[in-house]
Amino acid sequence: MRFGFWMPVFGGWLRNVPDEGMRADWPYVRDLTLAAEAQGWDLTLIAELNLNDIKGIDAPALDAWSTAAALAAVTSRLELMVAVRPNFHHPALFAKQAANIDNIAGGRLTLNVVSSWWADEARQYGLQFDRHDDRYARTAEWLTVVDGLWTHDRFTHLGQFYHTEGAICAPKPVARPRPRVYAGGESEAAKAMIARECDSYVMHGDPPDVIAGKIADMRARRAALGLPPMTFGMAGYAIVRDSAAAAQAELARITTLTGDPPAGYANFDQWLSGTQLERDLQVQEYSVSNRGLRAGLVGTPAQVGARIAEYEAAGVDLLLLQMSPQAEEMARFADQIIAPSR
Repeated sequence: MRFGFWMPVFGGWLRNVPDEGMRADWPYVRDLTLAAEAQGWDLTLIAELNLNDIKGIDAPALDAWSTAAALAAVTSRLELMVAVRPNFHHPALFAKQAANIDNIAGGRLTLNVVSSWWADEARQYGLQFDRHDDRYARTAEWLTVVDGLWTHDRFTHLGQFYHTEGAICAPKPVARPRPRVYAGGESEAAKAMIARECDSYVMHGDPPDVIAGKIADMRARRAALGLPPMTFGMAGYAIVRDSAAAAQAELARITTLTGDPPAGYANFDQWLSGTQLERDLQVQEYSVSNRGLRAGLVGTPAQVGARIAEYEAAGVDLLLLQMSPQAEEMARFADQIIAPSR
């Protein structure tokens, strides 16, 4: 199992806890990432949103790609998985930018391609927001252009969404044939596009039996296309404590909602209304993004380790973890879970 952490570009992950002691600034993410390399973490996922959907839209949110470029220059081993939303980036210009960052990182850049869900954010920034299935058509064409720039000396493309004429991207990325492309989605349009165009499938948190079914489905789709096997990642929220009671007490602390809904609730409600995910999410699940608590990574080191083994048996090879306060909890997780597993 590989272990990744979500970069706290929003200043935390808990919607019910206003101040997690995690600053949304460069010094915090730099120091956190350098510590993570020393602790044995494999990867960081840097989310891309211009507005803060955890703490409320008025709160700071770090830019994903300038943060990634800076981290590429100061790290030496971590994989840098950076989210990218096709409707926010022209593919030819993006191919140039990402190739440069991959060269700075020595081939450690990977992409998490996200078909946008937040209509209000796109409206505020004056950008196109496609209907659901059209998002994946755009993403597929966007990837065609990015791949073309990365693999051809000159690339011409005349498509539905994008045109290029003999475009050049040099230098090329270090990674060959291209940086790994991750993507997630649960609709038929999403899964069909991901099986055809991407290298890895990433999922929201769910119990191991549910995840096993999703992996089996994507493996079958991939095999039917005659393409190489994919890898599989899953989001989760981790709480590791010396006793089960202490872990449950922490779970209760972060999931207790009192008074008026927090600032991020409206964004969460829009996310639900704009996807085909289950509509019966409870308030407890609202407290942590990406269905992270469904993973059940809460308990003693032995309990969490056993749960991770279940996911490994189901076919998951990458866990993308959130925790809070992040620096302290990542150090604990690395000492009690990562180190003993290696």
